[in-house]
Amino acid sequence: MDYLRPAAHHSAELEIRKSRFICDIQPVGDREEALRFIESIRAGHPKANHHCWSYIAGVPDDPHQWNCSDDGEPKGTAGQPMLNVLRHSHLGNICAVVTRYFGGVKLGTGGLARAYSQSVQEALQTLPTEAVIATLTITLTAPYNLTGELEQLISQFNLSDCQRHFASEMQVIAKLEANRLTAFQQALTPLQHLITLAIS
Repeated sequence: MDYLRPAAHHSAELEIRKSRFICDIQPVGDREEALRFIESIRAGHPKANHHCWSYIAGVPDDPHQWNCSDDGEPKGTAGQPMLNVLRHSHLGNICAVVTRYFGGVKLGTGGLARAYSQSVQEALQTLPTEAVIATLTITLTAPYNLTGELEQLISQFNLSDCQRHFASEMQVIAKLEANRLTAFQQALTPLQHLITLAIS
């Protein structure tokens, strides 16, 4: 599955009824990276009242990669509304932290949910993104006299993370963009009795 993720750290700020809401967004590779980012924001704003957060630490539609926290705000008024915005954005590998400096005017539960949602929405509107292309790990095994043909395939299909092993035959382990698998198999057809393809 191909999807978009943040291309870089991004920040946006809102003022709602005298409270400051600062939304920081960061690309993250996994849960541990998300938690480190949350702690770094907390350390950068030690006098803030709340650091509410949500993340999708992998592909967008995997609920096991979702998490959120109200960080002391009334239950359900911050983390979950923020996570809902992230889910509807269809972005992956994303962590959002909204830092709140309380301005003295209480917003109520509905007002808080709207404020935290709006803070994330505003940041997403100007967020630079980049594509994450799904890949497969493939292993190609061939006799040495086909080295030229293998190298041509590597170049033609832009195989990445190539590892070449030299034993009784040449073996190449590499990443192939998943949406190019059929074309790759067709390109192999004339040589299929000589080159072995394994997909993992």
